[in-house]
Amino acid sequence: MSVKERFIRYVKIDTQSNPETGAHPSTEKQFALARLLTEELKALGAQGVRLDEHCYVYAQLPANAEGLPSLGFIAHMDTEPVCSGRDVKPDCVVCRGDVRLKNGKIISESEFPVLKKYVGKELIVTDGSTLLGADDKAGVAEIMQLVEELSARPEIRHGKIGIAFTPDEEIGEGADHFDVEGFGCDYAYTVDGGQLGGLDYETFNAASAVVEVEGVSTHTGGAKGKMVNSMGVAMEFCALLPKGQVPELTEGREGFIHLDAIHGNVEHTVMQFLIRDHDKELFRQKKELMEKAAAYINAKYPTQPLALT
Repeated sequence: MSVKERFIRYVKIDTQSNPETGAHPSTEKQFALARLLTEELKALGAQGVRLDEHCYVYAQLPANAEGLPSLGFIAHMDTEPVCSGRDVKPDCVVCRGDVRLKNGKIISESEFPVLKKYVGKELIVTDGSTLLGADDKAGVAEIMQLVEELSARPEIRHGKIGIAFTPDEEIGEGADHFDVEGFGCDYAYTVDGGQLGGLDYETFNAASAVVEVEGVSTHTGGAKGKMVNSMGVAMEFCALLPKGQVPELTEGREGFIHLDAIHGNVEHTVMQFLIRDHDKELFRQKKELMEKAAAYINAKYPTQPLALT
């Protein structure tokens, strides 16, 4: 089976994670891909193949040469919660610049200049109605192809090769139940995204924050001095955060505070934030700034508490 065939097979399996369940894994459907990978690894001759109760898949290829380090390769099986991963219909197209999806949507070269690098090359895309799931089923397919090729070519010398596939990376819980000791590798690489041939050697500090605002709803005809619109208070909170420290205005190692989701009404509004920074001290300052903003809002509206977690 080619890496392309593997990838197309994997993206058709719905493995969407869900940050609201509190379960581990967050969705039972992630086990469908995990079980498939477990059986495929066994068929390819991998050793120590196991699937645990939290939906982590582990396997290894024993060393075939002495004195070489053990290397681990890791990819996550789940897909982004905010976009459907059900009934994915992958399509293979040749890039001519702009890419037209089957539902008529266009991925434009002007918006995504990286497409210029792939003119004349085949791309695998979604039909436009769902997420494709290349993040990170492309990584899963690549690692499985590595297992097949190393198993078939014993002349390639290597130390122990560790393989792991994890759930719930998209909701920040992919490492929560990872068996580091059992994995037992000297070095490990996460195969996930990036340019062809790229290698990332560092990552940012990351946190999430949930802000809940309680309001007071009254009839609009007699609301003066009584109504507290939680959505308006939420906007006041956001106005206290630095305008330039958002993903759309930062790059490289610059940190940001990202409003990832907001939903609410007059009585109750919930906001979800992502906090990122490579610098640990600047990361701490961002979290502290959000706490100070919450304290200011609570002092202004003492009878309607704002909760920050």
